[in-house]
Amino acid sequence: MYRLLIADDEALEREGLELIVERAMPGVFRFIHADNGRMAIECAEEHRPHIAILDINMPGIDGLEALRELKERLPDTRFVLVTAYDYFAYAREALSLGVKEYILKPAKRELIISTLTRLIEEIECEKRARTEELELRHKISQLMPLAENELALMLMVDQTVDSSASQLSEWLDFPLDQGSAIIAAFEGYADEQDKKKIYDHFRSYVKTHGPNSIVSSLIDHHVATFLQKPPATSENDWQQRIKHLVQQLSELAQQQFGIKTAIGIGSLHSGEEGLRKSYFEAVFASTLRKRDGGYCHFDELKSSEAGNASVLAVKEENVMLQQTYVMSALQRIREQREVQTLTMLGRAKMYIEERFNDDLSLEEVADFVHLNPHYFSKIFKQEYGETFIDFVTRLRIDKAISLIKEGNLALKEISFEVGYKDPNYFSRVFKKITGVPPTEFKGQKS
Repeated sequence: MYRLLIADDEALEREGLELIVERAMPGVFRFIHADNGRMAIECAEEHRPHIAILDINMPGIDGLEALRELKERLPDTRFVLVTAYDYFAYAREALSLGVKEYILKPAKRELIISTLTRLIEEIECEKRARTEELELRHKISQLMPLAENELALMLMVDQTVDSSASQLSEWLDFPLDQGSAIIAAFEGYADEQDKKKIYDHFRSYVKTHGPNSIVSSLIDHHVATFLQKPPATSENDWQQRIKHLVQQLSELAQQQFGIKTAIGIGSLHSGEEGLRKSYFEAVFASTLRKRDGGYCHFDELKSSEAGNASVLAVKEENVMLQQTYVMSALQRIREQREVQTLTMLGRAKMYIEERFNDDLSLEEVADFVHLNPHYFSKIFKQEYGETFIDFVTRLRIDKAISLIKEGNLALKEISFEVGYKDPNYFSRVFKKITGVPPTEFKGQKS
């Protein structure tokens, strides 16, 4: 029910307007009355009407003055001005305030109803647009971690993919300019539920307190994060900012979950190859703190003679470690995707089996499991060895054969029962699948 404010200093005008609206649009509005501009403002603030009809000529605060004040406070309310005088100045000022509806007294019933109907359509249209926007934002928020993980994997290992890292980074608003990688290795959590909590806390903290970032999924107790350095930040300030962030992350893991975190920080580099190098450095630095937790910055290793010696001594081992971890990460991602795909296909198969006798389309099933129709069609055939149409047709014909054998329904009824509205078309499909028309098949089973 919509809230309709009627502001007019004449009670008969208010009551007459309410009567006209209620008779033409019963049950659509809840009416609020105000007999002057001050009351119109107070009632509007209290009830927040969807539509307000204001008489311009009211004692004290007139309709235009009330309109000026209410437009700021109630930007979503639709306003209709009413006056007994056709003064252009009123209309011009009303237009300047964003009011498109202007009715002259005595107002015709058809004009009042058409105006209110049009405004309701506008309100509903905006409501649908807001709902669609919220749904889109919700879907994007669910897809963002997946897209981030994809970009993180591209930066972790040089691989040939359909979408380039530069294109994906543009979509995610993460320019591949100067930045650093950090690797956080969590040890000591017990199960998958703890794993999810740790990851959610980690990602949330980085996104809230860190610079612009890309966070990978949690794979083999590791999370890779790529951080973008703001252009105005010096290298020294950047190092200090990252150190502060990883200290907070380490404390968060210890306080919230009682686990130690070994964090490695890569050097500042530019571009896709540079960020990949920073990632490798972070992997190596994280291994040096694996036993006792804490963090290690690769730059600090390079700055000390002992550090230089360590880096040179384990260079080959480090390369193997990097490749092993990356390959492990990619393998785990592939396994997770295969499981997710099989789960989605299983849900799709059950959905089809429950509704194959309806007017079911590939697009409907793909939407049910949140997949692109073309991609769904492709993986469905790969998994089940037949197309979506062939699968539905086989279910329908198998059901038809079962019903014919039962002998309780006529062929026309069976046609409708299994999803074919045209019995002749059903007969042609049945013959194509079984080799004989349904009438002959029924005769063989009699």
